[in-house]
Amino acid sequence: MALKPTTCKEAIARWEKEKEEVATEAKVIELQFQWPPIEKMDGALSTLVNCEKLSLSSNMIDKIAGIAGMRSLKILSLGRNYIKSLAGIETVAETLEELWISYNPIDKLRGIGVMKNLRVLYISNNLIKEWVEFNRLQGGWKSSRRDWVAIDSRCDWIKL
Repeated sequence: MALKPTTCKEAIARWEKEKEEVATEAKVIELQFQWPPIEKMDGALSTLVNCEKLSLSSNMIDKIAGIAGMRSLKILSLGRNYIKSLAGIETVAETLEELWISYNPIDKLRGIGVMKNLRVLYISNNLIKEWVEFNRLQGGWKSSRRDWVAIDSRCDWIKL
């Protein structure tokens, strides 16, 4: 008998019970390593309006969704999932500063250009062949006043 995947709503409820906190008021929410794994990011995440750091790593998520209402989100961790593209990330373009998305089958960085405040992109062990999308970053990553760090399996820490 196959196990039914954990929904985001169920994972949030488990988190609240374990932490004895109200998720809508929390700044850090860790939903990584769910069993059974989360397969879909859904609208339950948009209720986490005060969340600054969300970890959904090591699940079975295939696309970025459900984060439009997360107006405080600064750090998003989606490593070790099945995410194929960055589509859906644009809903947090105004606030997101760090995107940790290693070990996914992402082959293009399409969509990264709208990330106004992104300063850390940890994207190692993906399938990316071309890095031209960096040129589309708002304001240009080379001229940014902040230090930029991008990490990929073909290179070490790079200060761009």
